[in-house]
Amino acid sequence: MERLYPNASRSVTALQSSARTMWYTGVAIASIYGVIGVLGLIGNITLIKTFCSAKSIRNVPNLFMSSLALGDVLLLVTCAPVDASRYLSEEWLFGRVGCKVIPFIQLTSVGVSVFTLTALSADRYRAIVKPLDIQTSSTTTSIVLRAALIWLLSLVLAIPEAIFSDLHTFNITSTNESFVTCAPYPHAGELHPKIHSMASFLIFYVIPLLVISVYYTFIARSLMRSASNLPVEGNMHARRQVESRKRLAKTVLVFVGLFAVCWLPSHIIYLYRSYHYSQVDTSLVHFVCSIAARILAFTNSCLNPFALYLLSKTFKTQFNQQLCCCCRMILKHYAQSPTHYNTHVTSVRSTHYSMASLSMINGRQIFQEDCV
Repeated sequence: MERLYPNASRSVTALQSSARTMWYTGVAIASIYGVIGVLGLIGNITLIKTFCSAKSIRNVPNLFMSSLALGDVLLLVTCAPVDASRYLSEEWLFGRVGCKVIPFIQLTSVGVSVFTLTALSADRYRAIVKPLDIQTSSTTTSIVLRAALIWLLSLVLAIPEAIFSDLHTFNITSTNESFVTCAPYPHAGELHPKIHSMASFLIFYVIPLLVISVYYTFIARSLMRSASNLPVEGNMHARRQVESRKRLAKTVLVFVGLFAVCWLPSHIIYLYRSYHYSQVDTSLVHFVCSIAARILAFTNSCLNPFALYLLSKTFKTQFNQQLCCCCRMILKHYAQSPTHYNTHVTSVRSTHYSMASLSMINGRQIFQEDCV
């Protein structure tokens, strides 16, 4: 019996070390989500305020970009905190109602993003390939109506997410443990996750990007013809107009490229899990790839304002003015009110982790993060 005590001591030490490692990992991942959320909210809210305040840049593309920014804000407010919480808690924290409402809101925001990019590409197509048609469809009322229809379409497509999402109990056969989590589809068989993942991939990724690709093929052909037809000493106004349209088309294309790159890994991971539904992949490689894919997807929601800042001198000037105005208001507020600093210290109670903690997080992640 004496020979068992050293082994037991080593086992307890290993458990404590595993608990600390998982806690630090969870805090680090949640911190990354926090940084993305803060940067994304500052950038997108300032972008919306800039386009709403400055009438000189209130045109068709910028109004659509405001709608795109609003969708990104919605995604950052709802999805980022929920995903971060999964690395800090062993349980689903938002109840059955939250399990239905949160995936619905998340899918709506993703739909708004990709369909707005499609609408922006269509607008650039009309402006460059059919410039005479753009005059009849560029009124503020028609733009707002189109943006509202995009939101309505996204809401309708997200309704099945609210209907079928529910709390389910899953088992990890390798460790003989179970956990309750929120999943976006029924679990009567292996067909449902395959249908859900493939439908999401086609509707919210492949089909919109194919439509955008067709638009940009015609845009590229039109721009090349315009460049070759303009004489060297041609009309300066026409030349500036072509250059302006090229810059706007380039900006929209950058937005589309960022969306495609940032969301592809997330779709690939989801498809992989759906077609290996009967097995829970608890490998470290799968865990790291899942985290990287999710973080990359959320990063897309904070990149657009900064990309536009680098690509548009007009927006850069207006953005700086709005940001300086907000900073002055904050400084003025603090200068007029007494400052109080309160230090609040919280204690964190460690919870018991088994040696399967990493596997549990991997397993739980497979079903919890597939809400978008």
